[in-house]
Amino acid sequence: MIAILGAGPAGLTAAYELTRQGRECIVFEKGDQPGGLSRTVNYRGYLFDIGGHRFYTAVPAIEQIWRETLGDDLLTRPRLSRIHYRQRFFQYPLEPWDVFARLGPVEVFRCGASYLAARFRRRGEERNFDEWVSNRFGKRLFEIFFRTYTEKVWGIPCTEIGAEWAAQRIRGLSFGALVKQAVYAGRQPVRSLIREFLYPRRGPGMMWERMRARVEEAGGRVLTGHAVESIEMQDGRVSAIHAGGRRFAVVGAISTLPLGDLLPMVTPAPPAPALRAASSLRYRDFLTVALMVRGRDLFPDNWIYIHEPGVKVGRIQNYTNWSPEMSPDPDMSCLGMEYFCFEGDGLWNSSDEDLIALARREITRLGLIDPRKVEDSAVLRVPKAYPMYDRHYQEHRRALGEWFRSIPNFEAAGRNGLHRYDNQDHAMLSGILAARNLLGGSFDLFGWHEEGYLENAESALAAEWARLDASQPAVPHAVPARVDERPR
Repeated sequence: MIAILGAGPAGLTAAYELTRQGRECIVFEKGDQPGGLSRTVNYRGYLFDIGGHRFYTAVPAIEQIWRETLGDDLLTRPRLSRIHYRQRFFQYPLEPWDVFARLGPVEVFRCGASYLAARFRRRGEERNFDEWVSNRFGKRLFEIFFRTYTEKVWGIPCTEIGAEWAAQRIRGLSFGALVKQAVYAGRQPVRSLIREFLYPRRGPGMMWERMRARVEEAGGRVLTGHAVESIEMQDGRVSAIHAGGRRFAVVGAISTLPLGDLLPMVTPAPPAPALRAASSLRYRDFLTVALMVRGRDLFPDNWIYIHEPGVKVGRIQNYTNWSPEMSPDPDMSCLGMEYFCFEGDGLWNSSDEDLIALARREITRLGLIDPRKVEDSAVLRVPKAYPMYDRHYQEHRRALGEWFRSIPNFEAAGRNGLHRYDNQDHAMLSGILAARNLLGGSFDLFGWHEEGYLENAESALAAEWARLDASQPAVPHAVPARVDERPR
């Protein structure tokens, strides 16, 4: 029997692949429902995501799994997301005429003057996000469209984020490009984003409840309420999993657990370098205040990016615009006020009552709803939502990859299992590849960033992995240390 630790997209897809290959497997999940970060929360019949999960992928095999599992319950939804700044909405991605019209002639003049000043006085070596963006847009546009939201999400100043992230995230876009686009190309955005996506009728958790059923129908077992307590090793191999107060003998295992949680569970203990690497990985955490509001058509967006510096909320979801069935009452809407934080900080440790009061104040200040129409609310805290890429994360991953490669029947998969900021389609593919590795494959899931990592993989799967890599969200890296700043 093969054990899978965690019933998120990676874990359940690994179980699906193993049962498809006729192998016995068992999935352990500490929570009371499957889906991990892609589960759907049900509060008194109101449904909401943990961040909003579009079903969109560059890999046909993953989309086929979605369609086979959900059938007619997989909806095609239009996408609308905008930026909210100074009580105004700006199209996202940015559209030149829209930016110029909504900023107004005085602010456009100031932004133009700031851009010209930046062109004549370029800043330094462009080591950080602030310098890179300001050199191309001017300081004023940087402050409006880049700094506030970025610092809300990642919790560090833009001067500590490496310039290469800006180059990935904003490639092809500059103030000059916006002006040229406005003059020569009308309202077409410089960089296109998808205009529609797939979404389950009752939220992404619907997909993973169905996948659980498919796994169990094929002979696998999915045990919720079974937190993993320890991983037993014998002769350099995983021999048993202790979960839910019981011991389960296994012939192999796949972990999707956060690496800092996983390694201390292993007995005998892993080498000290691997333990240090796992404990050194950092995360950005997340909480949602769900507001149940009287009325539909509150605003047309699926979600709104909040660039206002005077509020803490970073993004607002309108789940009823993702699917009307996210509310049990056709006259009510379910909104998600999303806050990015660190576990243990002041925001995280605030009481539910204080967080709800904060969310009500801020959505009122933004002018999006009448606060008297809020009829109910709930708070959800999500630890380890976003793996962070600091100065040393690559060396930590390298050490952890070496440790996993030393254990022939132990694999890792998924966002937290690999400490990769991936979408659920990439997590699913990593689960498939981890399962195939236990069946004789040789795909190096920790070696994705190293030259030649595709050489020993099945060519078709390797090509899909590479294609997905190009489609995943970019993650900021910390500013590299100068030679004279490195510890001795």
